[in-house]
Amino acid sequence: MRSKTLCKVATVAAMLALTGCASKIAQPNQYSGFLKDYSNLKETTSASGKPELRWIDPNYNPANYDNVVFNPIVYYPVPKPTTQVGQNALDQIRNYTNVQLKKAISEKKPLATTVGPRSLIFRGAITGVDSSKEGLQFYEVVPVAMIVAGTQMATGHRTMNTSLYFEGELIDAKTNKPVIKVVRKGEGKSLSNENTPLTADTLKAVIDEMAIDAVKFDPSQK
Repeated sequence: MRSKTLCKVATVAAMLALTGCASKIAQPNQYSGFLKDYSNLKETTSASGKPELRWIDPNYNPANYDNVVFNPIVYYPVPKPTTQVGQNALDQIRNYTNVQLKKAISEKKPLATTVGPRSLIFRGAITGVDSSKEGLQFYEVVPVAMIVAGTQMATGHRTMNTSLYFEGELIDAKTNKPVIKVVRKGEGKSLSNENTPLTADTLKAVIDEMAIDAVKFDPSQK
């Protein structure tokens, strides 16, 4: 009887740990350092209702800017390819993110190649996050979080949940200070097990959602 009780307690504890790891927004211990300051970020929702962390300068007025200088999205920190997330997949994910977000931003403001006094500068990164085995122990840093679903731990069939983490900001070219900052986590397709390769297709829906929200973004949503 005692062993059954202990087993139930252990199971509940494990599921609670998994719940913490599976938060819909990035946690402070998952910030990459790509942004200089995270202290003023607030939990909110995107135009399509997706959870994200965001800050907008109270004085920000899009009418004060004529164009956006788009800096290509990077990985931060630079990831090491693995057997599950190979270099080809990493390149495709980054390239697809660049294409989609660049197109989305161009629908809001004309893009420019040189910075002017009325320019906004965009910089963004697919950021490194903790990856956990069985949702209990963090053991490596990769650009995609893969968490083993707890309900399948005992079966040997370990479905892997995938998430893409992104950090970005718009900077006022005149003051060199951010006017908008965003930290976002999106859930991709599940992988059948820990040996299934992750591809760009696994995360395309996440990237598409970010692009759509960039187009629909309303700065009055502060």
